[in-house]
Amino acid sequence: MKNNIIKSEMDVKGSKINVVRISGYEYISLTDLAKTQNDEAPADVVKNWLRNKETLSFLGVWEELNNENFKVVEFDQFKNQAGRHAFTMSPQKWIRETNAIGIISKSGKYGGGTFARSDIAFEFASWISPEFKLYLIKEFERLKRNETYQEKIEWHANRLLSKLNYVVHTDAIKKYIVPTLTEQQIKFVYANEADVLNVALFGMTAKEWRENKPELAKNGNMRDYTDLLHLIILSNLENTNAELIRMNIKQSDRLIQLNKSARNQMEALKNNKNIKELEVLQEQINNDNKTLIENK
Repeated sequence: MKNNIIKSEMDVKGSKINVVRISGYEYISLTDLAKTQNDEAPADVVKNWLRNKETLSFLGVWEELNNENFKVVEFDQFKNQAGRHAFTMSPQKWIRETNAIGIISKSGKYGGGTFARSDIAFEFASWISPEFKLYLIKEFERLKRNETYQEKIEWHANRLLSKLNYVVHTDAIKKYIVPTLTEQQIKFVYANEADVLNVALFGMTAKEWRENKPELAKNGNMRDYTDLLHLIILSNLENTNAELIRMNIKQSDRLIQLNKSARNQMEALKNNKNIKELEVLQEQINNDNKTLIENK
């Protein structure tokens, strides 16, 4: 998990609040928030909040909406016990027993503590102080708009791309799911080099796609509607094709090599976990950019 974390920090009314971004999602330190109330025993503040019946109800709903592996039966047992004098709850217990993902707990003197997804952290901050919650939201929004923070995200995305490209060159290939070329496609002379890549990866030219998808073609091209995995492979194919052209390899032979490369890459990458992380990152970046535009 360490390699997938982007760390940052906010200043909320003079208090330093750590934020970590894991697989595209921000987690705010509940430990740091709790220190604003009890600097000596922040863990106790978090535990007191967790044993509250309203808190568990909120967390249960959040997990049901965001976590398909949430253990509802175990949650119901905790919810029924909440509010009793003997009832106790810790972040570790909540995570372990319910398979929760909204809260994470890290050990260690430096960088350790309890973190929660932003909307959960806002709920905790509201329990501490409604006024403090408003300041926290303001600073969190400022962080999301910060150019340096966005650069960290983009750097992380590029790092994942490097990992994916490494997998392309090291994984063994067993199956192919990119269309296999027909003899007619191989013999045809494509005036546009972009269509050489389109046929190698998608099995059709841009014109053929427009004819098959006339409604979609009104608002974009075939590359606008493809997924991230195909775009990654397409980027690699562009580099490969440029090198083959410099080597004076004729188009039909290049097409065969590019199609073979596309099928190899697809098989190597289709189940790679970094693709999933990159998709989440891309979605978050798109959402952040949309928010920036709306707030201008």
